[in-house]
Formats: sequence, C-alpha cells, structure tokens
Amino acid sequence: MIQNFSETTKLTTAEILRLRGSKNVVSSSRPYTFMVEQERSANGEIEDVATVFLANSECPYRCLMCDLWKNTLDHPVHSGAIAEQIRYALKRLPSAKSIKLYNSGNFFDARAIPRTDYREIAELCSPFDRVVVENHPALCNQSCVALNELLDGRLEIAMGLETVHPEVLPLLNKQMTLERFAEACDFLVSNSIAIRAFVLLRPPYLDEEEGIEWAVKSIEFAADCGVGCIAVIPTRAGNGAIEFLAEQGAFTPPRLSSLESVLDNVLKEPKAYRVFGDLWDAGRFSSCDRCVDVRVQRIQNMNLTQTFQAPVVCDCTEPVSG
Repeated sequence: MIQNFSETTKLTTAEILRLRGSKNVVSSSRPYTFMVEQERSANGEIEDVATVFLANSECPYRCLMCDLWKNTLDHPVHSGAIAEQIRYALKRLPSAKSIKLYNSGNFFDARAIPRTDYREIAELCSPFDRVVVENHPALCNQSCVALNELLDGRLEIAMGLETVHPEVLPLLNKQMTLERFAEACDFLVSNSIAIRAFVLLRPPYLDEEEGIEWAVKSIEFAADCGVGCIAVIPTRAGNGAIEFLAEQGAFTPPRLSSLESVLDNVLKEPKAYRVFGDLWDAGRFSSCDRCVDVRVQRIQNMNLTQTFQAPVVCDCTEPVSG
C-alpha cells in the first residue's frame, strides 16, 4: 500500500460531492456523444460497435473515482426521452453489429429509464446482435430479464467490479461487496445474460506494482464469476476527489506500460474470456512522446487479437513491457 495509507481518511459521499466541479450542459433529447468503434466479439470476429452515450439523470451511487456525472442531468428524463436519443444517434451512425447504450449510471434504475420504455428501446435495437448496457450489481433484477426477453439480439450487462483489493474496494464508495457482485453474476448467467466488467488499473491507495497485481487478480475474480469480457481502465484524475487524494499522496496515475503489463500477464495464454485495455485518452499515461503512439497501437492490437504482441523498444525511461 502507499505510504501513510493508514492515515488516509475515507471520503464520504458528502465530501466527494463537495470536491466536484461543474457539470457540462446536456440535453434530454440528444445523446451527448456517439461513435462507432471496433471490438473483438466473443466468437473472435472484429466487429463494428455503435456506442451511444445517453444524457440521463445522475447515478445515485457516488463512486470515488467516477467522472460520468459531468454529463448528466439534475432531474429524471421524461418517458420516451432515451428512445428519442437512441433514434437520433442511429440516424447519424453507420451500420454496426452491436450497440452499447451507456447512460452514465444504471440502465435498470427505474428513476433513470422507466420500464415502460423498454419495448420501444428494444425495437430500436432490433438490428443489433448484441446490446450492452451498464448497471450496478445491486440493480440486477427481473427488469434485466424483461429487457432481455424483448430484444432480438443478446443482452450484455456491464458492471463495475473496480478492484478485489479488500481494503481499497470499501474506500471507493461503491456500496458493493465482492459477494454482491458474484450474486449479480450468478443471477445474470442463470438468465442467459452476458456480462462485462470494468476493472480499475491502480485505483487510489495502491502503488504501481500493486496496481498491476490487483488488476490481474480482479480480472481473474471476474472470470471466475462468469464474466465474458473485462475492460481494464486506467484510473484518471478529473473529478475533484481524485485530485484531492493526489494532493494527499494517496493517488498517482498509472503508467501506460502498466496497462501493457496487465494485458501481457493475462494474454500470455489463450483465455475463454476477452480482456481489453481501455484506450480513452491513453496518451496521458505515457512519459515518452517518441513511443506513446506505438504503445497505444500495441494495446489496440492486443485488444483485437487477444494475443501477446512483441513489446515496444525505446530508450526512454518508460519501462519496457514484456
């Protein structure tokens, strides 16, 4: 653990909220962004995935590391608003095989998306083989089954596991235990719903080596729970609380090479599940302008092939992966 970890005080929900900056202006009638990106599917194909970031009410869980609140509304959207946003994005996106509907919170929170809207949303998603939504493990219930039954394609639910570190997880204000995550996975698997998990690389309170070690352990735990796809996300500053912890010496951003190391460790042998390194603004985690683009491309190649790739060689101080 980091130096002085025992002296670090857990931030309360009130303190996390107090440390925030301002939100961005979003509209309940438009998604705040959308795109098509490539991803390796469970059957090994490289497919186009439409990703729609929906404007919705804020998630009631105030996780320590979350910055998704920046693009949320202060009030629930009206019935039909989410379908309207999806329709808006699909009219402007090229065709794709799968779709991700990310609403900066929990799809199955009735305050965010009314259950009466599921049928229209399912109809809009009828062209897609797979529909991915995000949700908190505590909200995995019969509403998930109801949507799954309405879809022509298969439902996949993405949940934040974050870390299995026994001391760090409670400090993230996730309001979740590993037992609760496993129970949610059991419920989803028993109802033929696929699962995706998010794992943090170097959350607060861990040093660089521990960040790698516990990311790998978290991936293994998720896989044992039946998760078929795991995204490793470098912990980022930008939400106020993380900056505060950085000032206290309780957080340092992970290195890009550490994300490589996690993938190297996991993908050294074939796996029954997929592991992706999240590359959103990945260049910020590199200390070398000369090799950063090649390193990012290497991670993307591993994401798409799910195989180990030759390490990048550079004379910089950035550790060489592999």
